[in-house]
Amino acid sequence: MEKTLYTLIVHSENIAGLLNQVTAVFTRRQLNIESLNVSASSIKGVHKYTITTCTTKDMIEKVVRQIEKRIDVLQAHYFTDEDIYFHEIALYKLSTPEFQNTPLASKVIRRYNGRVVEVNPVFCIVEKNGMSEEITALYDELRALKCVLQFVRSGRVAITTSCFERVNEYLAMRDEKYNRCKKSEKNEGE
Repeated sequence: MEKTLYTLIVHSENIAGLLNQVTAVFTRRQLNIESLNVSASSIKGVHKYTITTCTTKDMIEKVVRQIEKRIDVLQAHYFTDEDIYFHEIALYKLSTPEFQNTPLASKVIRRYNGRVVEVNPVFCIVEKNGMSEEITALYDELRALKCVLQFVRSGRVAITTSCFERVNEYLAMRDEKYNRCKKSEKNEGE
């Protein structure tokens, strides 16, 4: 079966220990998490997990079903790269003396649309956001110029290309159902 890089977007309540439960689903199925990003979402009290993994369609569907069984998970969906807009961010710590002695380094940074965000006599920090391949290529070129002291990159951040967020619809339906239930209880009590 053909493996594909999938991005899972999981919305949940902000509950301690849930990240461990979600990653355990991958561990039990012996799936490697390529990247993981957790942050607050646009909805108060709801967090968003963006997880990438390389697997088959059958396996990703099983993983999503398992994750959705967690009581604090509101929704989980998987996407291919065509269904989402995504970026990463990377920071490159470069030796200032090496950087200054290597004029090609600044040309390489400009070519990849990186930007210098900090400079001091010992090191300078370059920031690059974009696609994973560009971030890796910039790192490889700077490393070949022997000026990289440190390198770090974020996990993927992603949003769907659709005009709506599925979790918004889910929450609206849940609220509507709750309000109907409350109204019914009130009518029975009268």
